[in-house]
Amino acid sequence: MNMNATHIVHSGVLVLYVRIIHRGNWWGHAPYKHGRPCSACPPSFGGGCRENLCYKEGSDRYYAPPEEETNEIERQQSEVHDTHVRTRSDDSNRNEVISTQQMSQIVSCEVKLRDQCKGTTCNRYECPAGCLSSKAKVIGSVHYDMHSSICRAAIHYGIIDNEGGWVDITRQGRKHYFMKSNRNGIRTIGKYQSANSFTVSKVTVQAVTCETTVEQLCPFHKPASHCPRVYCPRDCMQANPHYARVIGTRVYSDVSSICRAAVHAGVVRNHGGYVDVMPVDKRKAYTASFQNGIFSESLQNPPGGKAFRVFAVM
Repeated sequence: MNMNATHIVHSGVLVLYVRIIHRGNWWGHAPYKHGRPCSACPPSFGGGCRENLCYKEGSDRYYAPPEEETNEIERQQSEVHDTHVRTRSDDSNRNEVISTQQMSQIVSCEVKLRDQCKGTTCNRYECPAGCLSSKAKVIGSVHYDMHSSICRAAIHYGIIDNEGGWVDITRQGRKHYFMKSNRNGIRTIGKYQSANSFTVSKVTVQAVTCETTVEQLCPFHKPASHCPRVYCPRDCMQANPHYARVIGTRVYSDVSSICRAAVHAGVVRNHGGYVDVMPVDKRKAYTASFQNGIFSESLQNPPGGKAFRVFAVM
């Protein structure tokens, strides 16, 4: 409804004339039609009318006229509200779980493996750029002493360059001595004393299918195994569960689908993405659960096979 107002000064008195125009929320459109109540009811209602509304005898059904175009702001608010409700309902039905735990750890050029590898996954590290100019020491060649800089050892071996990057670490137990050498701009120190050691390797990236398993890709072998960083496709939640099984919760049997396990664990969404995989030794039991729209299976005392965990890539 719109109002036009005009004021006129007459004999010192201000007179306000208000003209009411019956219009709706849109210019040029009235909010109703003039006429007798129920005169525009559809024929299927048989001419029934109750409380000035079209009514069909023998039912509680009232006639709702076809929805006309509404105010755009009202429509947007309605859609936002409906979407919010559906999303919450979908999430509650799917038992949503989100995991942001990462296997890869960000370290500085000076960090030694001995400093960092305490109560962590100790498998994969992300090195910054510029470690060539660092003064952090590196002890050994091929096999490095635990007191060595992780990132500078990786540059020395040729896994990464001065631009930084990802490095996989494998602990190798005690070595009787460590040889010095000069490679890739880094001179290492020799040590003729028994100490714990580690080796470095390159982190590769591999695209997989929804059915790919750790058993096929990178099964666990002692002392440790490294999987490539995998890229999962979209829509693995809809993959056939007979060919893309998920066995376990948090720790999964290595015959499980990597990508469906990642969705189940909340590491990636159903639109896919990168996942870090850590193979581990087998478990005596795997527990079933329903998470993120995927049912996982339970398994007791498996006769063979190993296990794995999945981690987010941020």
